[in-house]
Amino acid sequence: MTLTITPSGQACGARVTGVDLTQPLAPATVAEIRAAWLDHHVLAFPDQKMSDDDLERFTASFGGFGDDPFIKPIPGRAHIIAVKRRADETAPLFAENWHSDWSFQARPPAGTCLFGITIPPVGGNTEFSNQHAALDAMPDGLRRRIEGRDAIHSARGGYAPSGMYGARDAGRSMDIRSGEEAMATQRHPFIRAHPETGREGLFGCAGYIIGVEGMDDAEAQLLLYELLQWQGREEFRYSHVWEPDMLLMWDNRSVLHRATGGYDGHDRLLHRTTIAAWDG
Repeated sequence: MTLTITPSGQACGARVTGVDLTQPLAPATVAEIRAAWLDHHVLAFPDQKMSDDDLERFTASFGGFGDDPFIKPIPGRAHIIAVKRRADETAPLFAENWHSDWSFQARPPAGTCLFGITIPPVGGNTEFSNQHAALDAMPDGLRRRIEGRDAIHSARGGYAPSGMYGARDAGRSMDIRSGEEAMATQRHPFIRAHPETGREGLFGCAGYIIGVEGMDDAEAQLLLYELLQWQGREEFRYSHVWEPDMLLMWDNRSVLHRATGGYDGHDRLLHRTTIAAWDG
């Protein structure tokens, strides 16, 4: 089995062909995919007629399953959630702000897998921002303000009862379960070395980051807004165009991502798993 890896030509991302993900992968193939993943941060595998069993097996090959809070898994599965939207849905778009999945956890997932089942003919790109590149290009003055500091992460803005997906959220097809546990906080450094490559990058983003350790709220909010504008700059981005039967995997330790709309009047369905934190 020979992989062909074609870079996107943007700030990250590559397309991978020459592999059948409906079959168990040999250890050498897993190692080759992992190396490409660490290099390009986002990998797209087109033309994969994957079942939910295939998706779970692929995820397990790269480190097992992360913990997905607040969203109920699909029936009969413990580790697959449905990212879906009805053609007539009017609730705010899910996950449309820059973020790294579940960064508010003590051990956030290493990666995310997303398989396209029902893909609209227009819109719905997933955008990524390379946070190694963002740190490399960051002005010295901005970097000095975050160097050695911890960010305070929390799910409260999204998943607390008062959050975006909380008690007031209505008419949404996704099965989101808000709760008081979303009020918890977790600290992570703004600048982290990637646990596999050792390369430094920015971790997390305003939204799940609600404050800065040792900084008052007003000053922290100004800093977080300035960081957000920097982290999502055009030169750090890759805009992924979906196809049916395409698997996408990305490195939550290296990139931010966000959903985009533009497909009103069309159903959309993807199945998602998370890859557990890397233990070496």
